[in-house]
Amino acid sequence: MIHLQLQLVELAEKHPDIKRFFPSEYGTDIEYGPASANEKPHQQKLKVRALFKTIKNLEYTYVVTGPYGDADRGLYLSARPSEDEAGGTFDVKRKRAVLLGDGNGRISLTTMRDVGKLVVAALLHPDTVKNKALHVNSFTSTPKEIVAEFEKQTGSQQWSVDCTPSEKLKELEQQAWAANDPKAGGLTLRRIWTEGGTLYNQRDNGLIDMQDGMDSLQSAVKQAIEVQTRHS
Repeated sequence: MIHLQLQLVELAEKHPDIKRFFPSEYGTDIEYGPASANEKPHQQKLKVRALFKTIKNLEYTYVVTGPYGDADRGLYLSARPSEDEAGGTFDVKRKRAVLLGDGNGRISLTTMRDVGKLVVAALLHPDTVKNKALHVNSFTSTPKEIVAEFEKQTGSQQWSVDCTPSEKLKELEQQAWAANDPKAGGLTLRRIWTEGGTLYNQRDNGLIDMQDGMDSLQSAVKQAIEVQTRHS
């Protein structure tokens, strides 16, 4: 649905009461690194950003959050029993985790409830965030630290843990795109995360007075356990 924003932006620019547009970003910064422009899942968002470069009467803010640190279906802390091989699984019921890469790569995560807080904070600091990408998050961790917290909060029982090496992840990604598998985009995003694509020189929480009050690894895992238990 991201491409439909192109028309919305054009209409918004013509409306006298609309001053600022927050397009659908809420992931990795699609223009942060040289390789980003070639990533298939980024193409529609890149078209939206290109349009903003041609517009004069509408301000914008890109809220860049990294992957969502939640356990709802398909999100970073969810159980993916049918996708173990692709990694990114934290399964409370099975006490099973399949980590991306070697499990030591740092990743920046933002919970959905923090995304809401950060967007409101950005709206309250319009001059600070005018026409820029705002790199924000809840916390930064590694897959191994995340599974250790799951083990701690589920009774200190050791989980079954495997890893999906980066080369294996790339192989699965290429196979999925070749087969027009709808999961291909998700595999590309996991590969980007594993390569450090959510890590920036600094986070911008302080620009909008949101240094404190964010979810921590501990609170995100607690919430993830509650969600998975409720849905099991």
